[in-house]
Amino acid sequence: MLQENCTAILNFMLLAFPTHPEHQILLFLGISLVYATITTGNLLIMVAIWGDPHLHTPMYFFLGTLSLVELCYTAAVIPQILVTSLQERKFITFRSCGAQMFFFIGLGSADCFLLAIMAYDRYVAICKPLRYTLIMTHQFCIQLVTASLLIGFLISLTLVWLVFHLSFCGAHGIEHLFCDVPPVMQLTSDKTKLDELGVFLTGIMAIAVPFVLICTSYFFIAVAVLRIHSADGRQRTISTCSSHLAVVALQYGCCSFMYLRPNASFSPKQDQMLSMVYTLGTPLLNPIIYSLRNREVKAALRKVVSRRAFQRKSEHH
Repeated sequence: MLQENCTAILNFMLLAFPTHPEHQILLFLGISLVYATITTGNLLIMVAIWGDPHLHTPMYFFLGTLSLVELCYTAAVIPQILVTSLQERKFITFRSCGAQMFFFIGLGSADCFLLAIMAYDRYVAICKPLRYTLIMTHQFCIQLVTASLLIGFLISLTLVWLVFHLSFCGAHGIEHLFCDVPPVMQLTSDKTKLDELGVFLTGIMAIAVPFVLICTSYFFIAVAVLRIHSADGRQRTISTCSSHLAVVALQYGCCSFMYLRPNASFSPKQDQMLSMVYTLGTPLLNPIIYSLRNREVKAALRKVVSRRAFQRKSEHH
């Protein structure tokens, strides 16, 4: 009961914000610019896919879903950072911290499983082309996306419980801009090796399991590519996977270093930089990577822009 009374009224101070007013304004403007770019880029991807019937295929359905998840993923964290950066007292309530972590980890985990689903889609398209339409039906695609969200939030619920069932009495300062797992775990006064192992195993489920699925899919894709005799055919096949591989490398490189390591190796400054890279960097680069390296998406975006321009001209006339 004493622990419940303690945690019920607890506010966490967010210590990573700069103290100088000019630096706070620069942080606000910089993150606002990146967030606006993320929102615009991912919305354009979604509009292009929704507006062009040629892109109503499983691959682009998953890409559009990925963009939507990343919009929600950043919305779970960035608005709070922007508001807090302008406040005199940089704090977040205990309950808000738990809710933020739940949505951040849940959507981030779903993002990882969506990348695994996209790898599987490429595997079916390249290794089983004649059965592609029979396997990747619209209903099956919806089921895969639903499963990724359910698994992501189940992992998140487990992880948040593992962290927040511990005692935070007397702990007030989080060395971060938001409530991420490693800095919050540093505040607990009664964590054991078993608690740390539970968090680590949950991280394995969220990161390592989809990564193994991705590697398995690309192993069979690589075998199929090596069997293609034409160099031009190999190049075309590889090009369909290159954008996805670039996103996977960025996402898993940062997340693995952040979560799949001993809690004792926590480094506040280093982790703050890493978490901002995968919180802002991946959602920012995803639409850029996919739009620059994908002719169909670029063509669809041009159609959307030209159609909008034509509508404006018609309205003026």
